[in-house]
Amino acid sequence: MVVLHSDLNNFYATVERKLFPELAGKRVAVCGDPQARHGIVLAKSEEAKAFGVRTGDVIWEARRKCPGLVIRPVRFPEYVKYSRAVRDIYARFTDYIEPYGIDECWLDVTHSKIFGSGEEIAERIRRAVREELSLTVSVGVSFNKVFAKLASDLKKPDAVTVIDRANFREKLYPLPVTDLLYVGKATAQKLATVGIRTIGALAAADPAFLRRYLGKWGATLSAYARGEDETPVRHMHEKHDLKSVGNSMTYFEDIYRREDVKRLIYVLSESVAARLKDAGLGKANTVHLWVRDKELENYSWQKKVRPTALCGEIAEAAYALFCERYAARRAVRGLGVTVSGFDGGMEQMSFDDLGGDYDKKARAEAAVGRIRRKYGYASVQRGIMFEDPLAPGMDVRGERLVRPAGLDGEIASQEEEDWALLPPDEDGPTEGS
Repeated sequence: MVVLHSDLNNFYATVERKLFPELAGKRVAVCGDPQARHGIVLAKSEEAKAFGVRTGDVIWEARRKCPGLVIRPVRFPEYVKYSRAVRDIYARFTDYIEPYGIDECWLDVTHSKIFGSGEEIAERIRRAVREELSLTVSVGVSFNKVFAKLASDLKKPDAVTVIDRANFREKLYPLPVTDLLYVGKATAQKLATVGIRTIGALAAADPAFLRRYLGKWGATLSAYARGEDETPVRHMHEKHDLKSVGNSMTYFEDIYRREDVKRLIYVLSESVAARLKDAGLGKANTVHLWVRDKELENYSWQKKVRPTALCGEIAEAAYALFCERYAARRAVRGLGVTVSGFDGGMEQMSFDDLGGDYDKKARAEAAVGRIRRKYGYASVQRGIMFEDPLAPGMDVRGERLVRPAGLDGEIASQEEEDWALLPPDEDGPTEGS
């Protein structure tokens, strides 16, 4: 198998420069609302990166690190347009294109030898993206998806890196274990506790021990480190059975109030409920919540619910998880809501169904859906949305940022205790201070 992983460099910031050529050579950051004290950096140019600006920095932090930083607003429809244009270039070489977010894709070019070797195809893609779209891409070439992704990270921007069966131990085994796909901070900390800090150490560890220590995921990571990933790249038109339906978002600023968390959970749940209905999967019996805090730590939990496809019930279950399980005293950056356990429309009748409780709510939500299809998403909103002037216009279903499955799926253990967010004044200085 010959797999490429393509990663568009500083994607949002580079698109901004294409749209506004006067930004060439300047220190640029694409951020949430620049008027909001806790707006965050979503992307940055190489010039800003050289000053230490990182994705996820609060705006005042980024400006303190990088004098003269130019703040640009998010223009997601433009980014989607360019992302599709890049994928059109990929499609010249293969039909096996699997997106991994808006700016990354895997490509299987095993049967594309008419265009050259994997490295030659990667170089052709890199040149076409630069010459036709004025964007740059880093491409990793390897014999599986995990190593191709790792290769694309090794040299940026605008580069091709090859990891093959002859050199992967030499190139990858000295790297920190966090460089391996799906090894997050929590897992890395657990591995460090038993002396595993590099990819090589992970590869050398006893797989049976890793399975006992980390569960089933430990055995998977062990195989990844040894280069034994055999996951295929999906065909660009492949239809696969959905195991879950979800959506997530990184908000424009830090979220400090539970009321705001609840409101955004409802926004996401509206999206999830609509997609669930569109997919014809029936009702779901499990609700999952993902949370990313301001320190970019990730948490996820799930709970069983009565089979449902209702936004209100999905949102209430997700918010209950947040209140019950999120114990960190830190502001929230990202939220995600997912449902699973579908009945395919073959559910068993319950007392709630017989009492008309579910059907009444379902008819109300169906009526709202018909109105929105005719007059637009913002034509009918829940009362909770009007507490935030931005919320009524947020159609996350149409403007989503996809969070790759599995990347942020680690479950963090926390103390079960009452939780309250720190007020803004306890968090740090205001901009310009």
